[in-house]
Amino acid sequence: MRLNAKWIFGGIAVAAAAAAGGWYLRERATERPNHRTIATDGAFELRAYPAALLAETVRSGPRVAALMEGYEALLDYVLARSRKGERLAMTTPVLSDRAEPVGWRTRLFMPGKWTAATLPPPPDDIAIVELAPRRVAAARFSGRADDRTLGRKERALRRWLEGQGLRAAGPAEYASYSGPSVPAPMRHNEVLIPVA
Repeated sequence: MRLNAKWIFGGIAVAAAAAAGGWYLRERATERPNHRTIATDGAFELRAYPAALLAETVRSGPRVAALMEGYEALLDYVLARSRKGERLAMTTPVLSDRAEPVGWRTRLFMPGKWTAATLPPPPDDIAIVELAPRRVAAARFSGRADDRTLGRKERALRRWLEGQGLRAAGPAEYASYSGPSVPAPMRHNEVLIPVA
């Protein structure tokens, strides 16, 4: 029995829509750091973030390989695979930035119910750090966050900062809100620059 092509393509479309809806709902249910939006200008925002607690690790090598290795180590900590105790809830985004002299720092926000005193002790290659309250300029974009795109978005954000009369107070950070299984057009990425 031959199936009608219309039914096949209709079934594929329904399955794709259901998968997209699942990714969207899962991302929206994941805890994110609170912030107050000070100004919005198209894809650019100026935000105020309160103090936050993060787990971070540094890995050497090219950006993608170092970040994957760092993320896996952080995931092992969050999911209690590299320590004893209960699992922590997942959060987004995953933050990354350059770690001198050669490497990349990967960071995850810790769920809001935890404090530095109550978090499970991390392995030696992971540090728990408190990020002070800060103002941050952000450039939102979808798609793949490859080196070329990140460089282009960072340059655009720096031009926007300059045009607003604002001064950067640190290096750029890259934020990824979507997992690798999310189709590129649906991914939520940001370039973040701390503002003086």
